[in-house]
Amino acid sequence: MIRWKQSVDQFPDFGMTFGNPDFVKYAQAYGAQGTRVAAIGDLVPSLERAFAAGGVHVVTVPIDYSENERVLVKELRERFSVPGGSAAGSAAQ
Repeated sequence: MIRWKQSVDQFPDFGMTFGNPDFVKYAQAYGAQGTRVAAIGDLVPSLERAFAAGGVHVVTVPIDYSENERVLVKELRERFSVPGGSAAGSAAQ
């Protein structure tokens, strides 16, 4: 999200090209149970299994950020734009 925000604010892409760790393996390394959700339909069953089993569980859910710019930048600018002002400035008023 930081990389996306830097891009929106026209900052250079610097130091943000790294991947996520394998959180399932990370959880297992500490003795917890790890589950990766592959589809939206897997979320509720994964959570139900985790609660039923008890103990410490990490449920990894991939997030699609492809709509962020449209919703969090363009639509907010349109909604809160003030002539001569910025979206952030007008939203705070």
